[in-house]
Order: sequence, then C-alpha cells, then structure tokens
Amino acid sequence: MTQKKSIISREVVKQALQQDDDFLRPLIQRIVQEVLELDMEQSLHAAKSERTNTRLGYRSGYYSRGLITRIGKLELRAPQDRQGHFRTEVFERYQRSESRAQRDATPQACP
Repeated sequence: MTQKKSIISREVVKQALQQDDDFLRPLIQRIVQEVLELDMEQSLHAAKSERTNTRLGYRSGYYSRGLITRIGKLELRAPQDRQGHFRTEVFERYQRSESRAQRDATPQACP
C-alpha cells in the first residue's frame, strides 16, 4: 500500500483554533473521516485507485452518516465497498450516538 499523507494540515488547525465558538467539532470530524478512510484501505488491502494483486474488493462511493457525540453532531461520509462487507470499528452498524461506555471510559480534564 502507498503511504497516505494526513488530511489535516497546519492551516486547518490554525483556522479552527482561531474560531472561538466550536473549534473541536471540525477537527474531530476530519480525524474520524480519516480513520474511516484508513479502515477501508485496510479492509480492501489497497488505497483508493491503487492497483495491487492483493486487493480484496473495490470501493463503491460513500453514504452520509450522522454521529452524535459530546461535542456535537458529526456529519460523516462513510465509505462503502461493492460487496457491502465493509464494517468500521469506529461505530457499530446502527449506532447514531456515542455510547455511554465510551463516554465513561474517556478521561475527563480536571477544572
């Protein structure tokens, strides 16, 4: 597989931090989106548009997916494969919000 460059640039981080109101949500959304893409690459054993002998399937676009988290609703583009076998570990198949177990397991910052 080819090495993929991160989709989060310094400029994006600087711009997000300059916004006072809601700077975490766009950053988390881009990180989750990148993890979804990496999950798909690992599932198919090939990057997007990459030709290899070890490829296990082909992409078939994206579908819109909302995920409600403690920092707000994330609008994601979940990748899908032609056979419909791809499942991410980021969230369960019909999960629409962050589970209580995930929230409780995450350490909270002290005030």
